[in-house]
Amino acid sequence: MATKEEENTVFDVEAANVLTKELRDVFASGKTRSYEWRISQLKSIVKMCDEHEEDIVDALRQDLSKPQLESIVYELTMVKNSCTLAIKELKHWMMPEKAKTSLTTFPSSAEIVSEPLGAVLIISAWNYPFLLSMDPLIGAIAAGNAMVLKPSEVAPATSSLLAKLLPEYLDCSSIKVVEGAVSETSALLEQKWDKIFYTGNGRVGRIVMAAAAKHLTPVVLELGGKSPVVVDSGIDIQIATRRIIVGKWGCNNGQACISPDYIITTKDCAEKLVDSLKKELEAFYGKNPLESKDLSRIVNSNHFSRLTKLLDEDKVSGKIVYGGERDEANLRIAPTILLGVPQNSLIMKEEIFGPLLPILTVSKIEDSFDIIKSGTKPLAAYLFTNNKKLKEQFLMSVSAGGVVINDTTLHLAVHSVPFGGVGESGMGSYHGKFSFDAFTHKKAVVYRSFVGDASVRYPPYTLGKLRLMKALITGNVWTILRTLLGMS
Repeated sequence: MATKEEENTVFDVEAANVLTKELRDVFASGKTRSYEWRISQLKSIVKMCDEHEEDIVDALRQDLSKPQLESIVYELTMVKNSCTLAIKELKHWMMPEKAKTSLTTFPSSAEIVSEPLGAVLIISAWNYPFLLSMDPLIGAIAAGNAMVLKPSEVAPATSSLLAKLLPEYLDCSSIKVVEGAVSETSALLEQKWDKIFYTGNGRVGRIVMAAAAKHLTPVVLELGGKSPVVVDSGIDIQIATRRIIVGKWGCNNGQACISPDYIITTKDCAEKLVDSLKKELEAFYGKNPLESKDLSRIVNSNHFSRLTKLLDEDKVSGKIVYGGERDEANLRIAPTILLGVPQNSLIMKEEIFGPLLPILTVSKIEDSFDIIKSGTKPLAAYLFTNNKKLKEQFLMSVSAGGVVINDTTLHLAVHSVPFGGVGESGMGSYHGKFSFDAFTHKKAVVYRSFVGDASVRYPPYTLGKLRLMKALITGNVWTILRTLLGMS
């Protein structure tokens, strides 16, 4: 039980200042730099996941009514996999990388040393509140930093559980959890950090970046955007629709940064696509999806109202071809398909982040590229086609954080590729070694001995020295020989 004094403690700028000083002192001691410390923390996270699986699943159910399978597979298992990979590869990641040197510095050797940045701040999101808290935390630990995790207050059960479990399993002098809302986040952002990692929306991303700029703090911003799905003709439409459904409604009922936001297809293909989506959605979630236990609910009443506003706009409400049912008391919205919505409607201007899926039609599939490029660069872009030339055109024409051909969202699970945005969908990336690199400074180190001290670099400067220095910098052996021999 917390004492009255603890309950009344206010986390303000002064408290945040004390906290960051404590973290900097711990980091300065060198404690977090050791391989042993990093490995012990990573193993403890795996242990925590194993011993508290039911508690984590229950917290996610309280926050989002998240189905057990989604909680275990898309949150818990992915966190454990990130730890397992880091434990296996950490020695290799920590090793200095050999680098080539040039004739200019001969004789010499060089390497790139990965050093931890210091004290870092991680601000996580509510839609995957366990995964998006722990995944960057794993990268920060693997890199050897001290850190603060600020879980999202919009997912209070998960935030409370993290605040309880992390001090029990991890080194609470180096890894701290701060709960709270805007005032606590603002107090943290007032401090000087060595890196800030933020997952969320672009509006708050701009606030984070502005706060970081005061201290010239580097940031990783994992944002979002309107992730398009382009569906070509001549494909297996059933498989395509099943993969779109699992990426849209099977990922937190559309409340995921990489969920398909809208579909573009040809007029000829649209009817078949809608029919297939209806059939598969009914097979997955039944005739009354509002009662399905396999769909998450909308996170809170504010987001329910936001999504309702998108659906009820005059130019959109008549375009619903499937779904649209709502249960405000239980914060549930059924999977909803809309056909032929205007591009100037609200639903096409902002990220949907919910179970609504508009379908736009074009005369020829290549026209979809112009629609995508007319908006901001998305976090993800998806293409379903068997046409090799169209795949090449798509990759060349569409700029996105990540691209998947003939599926959706799967790139999130591939740790050998970076996950991150571009433009307004974010900056920086993580996952696998990219998480380690996100919290690491690559320090250049050049080694020389006292042998081979050439007078050419020292005054007095002569025309001969100038010629030789120019030749050395070019690195061309024949030019150097000709200069040494006095040839023009």
